[in-house]
Amino acid sequence: MNIIEIAKITGVSKSTVSRYLNNGYVGEDARNRIKKVIEETGFIPQRHAISMRTKKTNLIGVILPKISTETAPRVVEGITEVMSMHGYDVLIANTNLLIEKEIEYLKLFKKNQVDGIIFMATKVTDNHIKFMNDVDVPIVVVSQSISGFPCVYHDDYNASKEIVEYLISKNHKNIGFIGVYEEDKSVGVERKRGYIDKLKEHNIDIIKENIKIGDFSEKSGYDLTKELLKNKNIPTAIFAVTDNLAFGVIECLKDNMYSIPNDIAVVGIGDSRLSKVITPKLTTMHYSYKTSGKEAAKIILNLLDSDKNDLLNKKKNIKLVSRLVERDSV
Repeated sequence: MNIIEIAKITGVSKSTVSRYLNNGYVGEDARNRIKKVIEETGFIPQRHAISMRTKKTNLIGVILPKISTETAPRVVEGITEVMSMHGYDVLIANTNLLIEKEIEYLKLFKKNQVDGIIFMATKVTDNHIKFMNDVDVPIVVVSQSISGFPCVYHDDYNASKEIVEYLISKNHKNIGFIGVYEEDKSVGVERKRGYIDKLKEHNIDIIKENIKIGDFSEKSGYDLTKELLKNKNIPTAIFAVTDNLAFGVIECLKDNMYSIPNDIAVVGIGDSRLSKVITPKLTTMHYSYKTSGKEAAKIILNLLDSDKNDLLNKKKNIKLVSRLVERDSV
């Protein structure tokens, strides 16, 4: 089966079939006839042949820090939902939080001529910036705000301030903080800054022993909570900067016979699926990760549209807001 045969069966011209396969305008009747024949015959267009004519591969590369987290699949779901509607396939690169892998995939995607790249970033180094500037296809960054690139990210600073304000409103003044390394600007820096600034606004002393920094793992949440429990004045509430860390906090508190929230309250950020079913259900900030994927895909599509590939789209920044979800852990 080829384009000529499809044209004969459907009674349309070869150029009409070609426009359909390349997502050009085709009338509804002709579109339905072509679609029916393709579905019945299982016809798959030769991507290489199409790309030779259009100078496009209709492939978008997506670089993820860790596919096993809940966040990444939600972002990918948003990306694929939008890109598939416009005839694009998505190539997923899982880096397992290895910087060298991220740069390797940037090179690989450049070599294989994807039409665009969506980069879900954690740490962003000078090497990242160098290679991102060398790639001659549109790049959109998700989860971080990077100067010179279009970005989609959440307002981590104000999300952190809001959930600390909530704890203070519940009469918590001694609030422990479990964060991550500061190479991650959004989670490591902005959420910590929001915690500190909100305490200062209420004239609450910043207690050094209350601030513990580790990685993103549930184990880190568990281990850092053990450290907090050694404090002379044990916190009455613990703010973990991700839900995953908060799950480690809850496990550690249970193992050490603390009642949640009667003895110690716990909050997180992200509103993951597990936060709704863990006991007690976790109070957290809802982040629209799927929406961030959708918005990143829309920016890529605009950048691939020659009429919209302007300076405004190249430096577009979308900051998403979050909302407090009150459950049983406070």
